[in-house]
Amino acid sequence: MFNGKKVIVVMPAYRAALTLERTYREIPFDIVDDVILVDDASPDNTVEVATALGIRHVIRHDKNKGYGGNQKTCYRKALELGGDIVVMLHPDYQYTPMLLTAIISIIGNDLYPVVFASRILGKGALKGGMPMYKYVANRFLTFFQNLVMNQKLSEYHTGYRAFSGEVLRSLDFTHNSDDFIFDNEMIAQVFYKGFEIAEVTCPTKYFEEASSINFRRSSIYGLGVLKVSILYRLTKWGLFRWNVLTK
Repeated sequence: MFNGKKVIVVMPAYRAALTLERTYREIPFDIVDDVILVDDASPDNTVEVATALGIRHVIRHDKNKGYGGNQKTCYRKALELGGDIVVMLHPDYQYTPMLLTAIISIIGNDLYPVVFASRILGKGALKGGMPMYKYVANRFLTFFQNLVMNQKLSEYHTGYRAFSGEVLRSLDFTHNSDDFIFDNEMIAQVFYKGFEIAEVTCPTKYFEEASSINFRRSSIYGLGVLKVSILYRLTKWGLFRWNVLTK
């Protein structure tokens, strides 16, 4: 609990057997009440490792539903368990669990309802191993999104994010993509509903066992990001009715 609010960490997992324990051991359980791990039909023993660690809520998809589909299961379960603060933490150890206390306290003290851990704040992204093409694409896409969506985030593409239960309950994420663009659709929904997003600096860690999408998938994702931003702006202007925002 944090200030009487139930804190739940959700882990969307795929092939996380080698990094899950390291991630899990660094979670601050003095303030985190529950952990949910959703395994997206991994071919490795992620579920067995999670069970051995004593994770109370382990869900396995019989078929791979994609990164967005995995998150839908994560958030539904977190709301079912009554989460007041829900943090998505990747179990591949690319994002440090040591930031959880800071992230949770921002929402727990009612400063902001949504918090992102940004790899771009500061100068740590390239030092931490982010490939140059990903860094350049990240900066370009973020610039475009801020311009079109009239916002000022340092990064739209982090996978380390936290939501108040109020925000999650207000977003109809069931209509979102099951692919990687799910994350950006959620951001569009957050802003469309009038919520603000805070950011904290997050060190970057790229290594062999950490998950990462290839250049082709990154390109598809980038085009999707442009589409989300344009549809958001057209919907705000009343020139288009995008069901992701208006359902």
